[in-house]
This record gives sequence, structure tokens and C-alpha cells, in this order.
Amino acid sequence: EMKGLGHAVLTGQTLVGDQPFGMVLADDLCINLGGPGVLAQMAQLYKQFRCSIVAVQEVPEDEVHKYGVISGQYISEDLIRVENMVEKPAKEDAPSNLAIIGRYILTPDIFDLIHDTQPGKGGEIQITDALMAQAQRGCVMAYKFKGERFDCGSIEGFIEATNFCYDNLYR
Repeated sequence: EMKGLGHAVLTGQTLVGDQPFGMVLADDLCINLGGPGVLAQMAQLYKQFRCSIVAVQEVPEDEVHKYGVISGQYISEDLIRVENMVEKPAKEDAPSNLAIIGRYILTPDIFDLIHDTQPGKGGEIQITDALMAQAQRGCVMAYKFKGERFDCGSIEGFIEATNFCYDNLYR
């Protein structure tokens, strides 16, 4: 039964225990040619900030309804302390056009927050709702990563990713 990404994360609690952990959503392919991968970039930030970190990317305003969207205080050009986070907002309700893509580093206190999270958008337990609670109580950082991202959950994105990989990795 699909109960939302928050619920899916919660099912991993017994495996993760009290350790921070990385989460990769398979429909987002991220490639950083000639440099560290997105999760490795985020792991370096985790060592510095010791809080949950989400990867973000600017998307066209007419696509914000497909994503969790953040806004906050810029720490640097590519790092934002999250102050607001909304799951799949209408264009007029989006706090920005910075969309969360499928890379996360989460601290273990996220499990307690998910337990306390009521079903949200679509009647599902949303990880964005738990992360927003975490941001209000402590710290969540958003990172504009280095590299390319492809939405392999769509046919167009899958074809684009395939062509990119062929052109850059297999020729």
C-alpha cells in the first residue's frame, strides 16, 4: 500500500537505527562528470553542518507542482538554510522555484518526526512535511548540487538521460 515517501522512509528505521543516512530516489539520475557524485558532495556538507540536507535544482515555475519546493536564507551561492518547504504547490503558492530532487541526507531524528506527521498532500505521509518540522526545530540545508540531473520517471527524461550517458560515458 502506497502511503507516501515519508512512510517508505519510516520502514527503513530498523535498518538505519540512530545513524544519519543517504536516500536516493531512483527516478532521478544525477551525474557529475569529472567530479564527485551528488551524494558525495552532500556528505561533505553533512560533515560540516551535521543536519539533514536535500538536493535542490531550479525548475520552471510551471513545473513546481511536481516537486517539494523550498525557500530560505542563502548561506552561499549554492547552500540555503531551509525556512519553508511545500509539497507539490500550485505555481502561485510555491515559495520559490527550487525543487527538491531525489537526493537526501537525513538525520535519524527524522523518524520521530515522521511518526508525528499526519497525512498531507494526496492523503500520504510526506517527507517534506517531516523535513519542514525538522527545519523549524533545528536545521535543514538545501544544496544546489554540481552536475546534471535527469527525470527518468518520464519518457522524455529517460531518453535524455540515455543519450547523455551514451554521448559522455560510452563513446
